[in-house]
Amino acid sequence: MRVWIDLANSPHPLLFEPVARLLKDLGHEVVVTARDNAQTVELARVVWPAVEVVGGASPRSRVGKVAMLADRVRLLRRFAMRERPDVALSHNSYAQVVAARTLGIPAVTAMDYEHQPANHVAFRLASFILLPEALRGSEVAGQGASPAKTRYYDGLKEELYLGEFTPDPGVLERLGIERSDGTAIVVARTAPSRAAYHRFENALFADVLELLEAEDGIQCVVLPRHLDERERLAGIGGGQLIVPQAAVDSRSLMAAADLVVGAGGTMTREAALLGVPTLTLFGGRPPAVDRWLEQRGLLRRLERAEDVLPVARRPDDGDGDLARLRARGERLRAQLVDAVVETARAA
Repeated sequence: MRVWIDLANSPHPLLFEPVARLLKDLGHEVVVTARDNAQTVELARVVWPAVEVVGGASPRSRVGKVAMLADRVRLLRRFAMRERPDVALSHNSYAQVVAARTLGIPAVTAMDYEHQPANHVAFRLASFILLPEALRGSEVAGQGASPAKTRYYDGLKEELYLGEFTPDPGVLERLGIERSDGTAIVVARTAPSRAAYHRFENALFADVLELLEAEDGIQCVVLPRHLDERERLAGIGGGQLIVPQAAVDSRSLMAAADLVVGAGGTMTREAALLGVPTLTLFGGRPPAVDRWLEQRGLLRRLERAEDVLPVARRPDDGDGDLARLRARGERLRAQLVDAVVETARAA
């Protein structure tokens, strides 16, 4: 069986690498496309050097987004007609789901945000949908996630791959950070400002960065999503924020941090699951998966910038969180691969 995986955003290479590996171990062939958006292609090439780049970053305007989506559907159709996959797989790559449906290729999609407007497209056209249990009973049924083709899993998608990695002890040194005994490390991730579900700036995030930059004993690493954000970050505070110029091992960086401040998205949930104190100041409608984390004391919503302080050094609790995540990840990978195989056989 030939499985076509489309990577539409920067978290997807990490998410699908262990899935692709398991598929290959079971004797299936995997072909991969990636959208040139954020660090998606750079991260994908670490695992798939021959990944085919199809499409680029989302424009800011709605009209531009629609035009970009239509063009990417056209290019993905061309890829699929050449490669002739048996089944398509993505984490809500709307362009891939549309392209697959128009060619009669069964599509498996996963998703973990119930307020994404494009769910109406992906869910209705997909052959099989995999969602976290936290979304059961939410608005997804009205978006096309009918009981007949939807399966729910316990936990979060980030658990699928987090337990596999070994933290890189040299990640701070490569960023030029020399950690003294009293220095606290904060990792901040910018908001998904170009996403269809988050079409506005987050002023609270900028206020938080200014406070962190001015505080003695704190080194703050900011991970932007887009190139133009680097210029804006340079103007915050005294310009002492550490802003990497290339993709970094974000999981190792967060594992070494004392605090992670996220504005929504995958990295915020990764940090929480890794046991790192994590704050979210996401400006959109709160997702069910974030409430799931909050209920378990793994995530806290930040309402005021000043509440980010103080930042305390945290003790090293060893490999406990990773061991737990490793066991859960194996189960989730098997569920996703089973869904792909079942969907292809039913076509």
